Amino acid sequence: MPSPDRRDEAALPAGVPMRYRCRHTTRYDYGEDVPASHHIVHLTAREHPLQRCRRNLLTVEPGGNVVRADQLDYFGNPITYLAVQEPHRHLVITTESEMEVFPSPPIDAESTPAWERLRDVVRTGMPVPNDGGEILQYAFDSTLVPTGPELAAYAAPSFTPELPVALGAIDLMRRIHRDFTFDPHATTVATPLRQVLANRRGVCQDFAHVIVGALRSLGLPARYVSGYLRTLPPPGRPRLIGADMSHAWGSVWCGSDQWLDLCPTNGRVTDEDFITVAWGRDYDDVSPVRGVIHGGAGHGLSVEVDVEPLDD
Repeated sequence: MPSPDRRDEAALPAGVPMRYRCRHTTRYDYGEDVPASHHIVHLTAREHPLQRCRRNLLTVEPGGNVVRADQLDYFGNPITYLAVQEPHRHLVITTESEMEVFPSPPIDAESTPAWERLRDVVRTGMPVPNDGGEILQYAFDSTLVPTGPELAAYAAPSFTPELPVALGAIDLMRRIHRDFTFDPHATTVATPLRQVLANRRGVCQDFAHVIVGALRSLGLPARYVSGYLRTLPPPGRPRLIGADMSHAWGSVWCGSDQWLDLCPTNGRVTDEDFITVAWGRDYDDVSPVRGVIHGGAGHGLSVEVDVEPLDD
């Protein structure tokens, strides 16, 4: 989706936005000095028609000899390349940002096209509005989300003949929320999607892959979205600083330039509680930090995330 110009206030939607201060810290501790390391970082939240970034600061420790390049990746996400060119036993990458997330206009799910019509657009190569390549690239297999008959069979009960695509996708999201159990010990980044589908256990990344894979297995374009979710403490308990986590959900194409974001982990259509960082074909496209080190003798990793609603 196109990003609004920060200088053009008229380009922003109506409504009072939620304002957030987000802080994401990734720390690596190595067994011995690392002479040099190179990293690709997806930690700067992207702008889109319902979200803008008021302030962003990315810092690196050690910071004495760091080569840095900021640009957009293939999918239009802000990305930072880092080369730390001094010996280091620890590496800390921190992003602090202030975000505004505007209320989404309510989608009329019943008025979206029949899902078979959109499937046939993909199958036959019929023209699609705006940038067809941008849409159709999300209909095919990706590194972590292979399509297959098992995923298609799981999705099928939600997509009866001539059903509007948004209604089918929402039903699929709710079924995943009902059928799958959140279990942070059940999977790793390397767990195959077919195993997640068979065991019905995992985390938000897995559930996002399931809904994306199920939609694509029916021939519908769907993308993986990474970001943050505003979390509220239990009644009477203070909000714990640093206790939040990264989050992930899926997004389905509903015709024209309309995408519907769905969170199967919570069984919710996304709203201003969700902060988008990046989107791509799967987690592999938008992982927060990835890189190559020389030496190090193993490493430990810790991540701390804090999402603070400024209006509160």
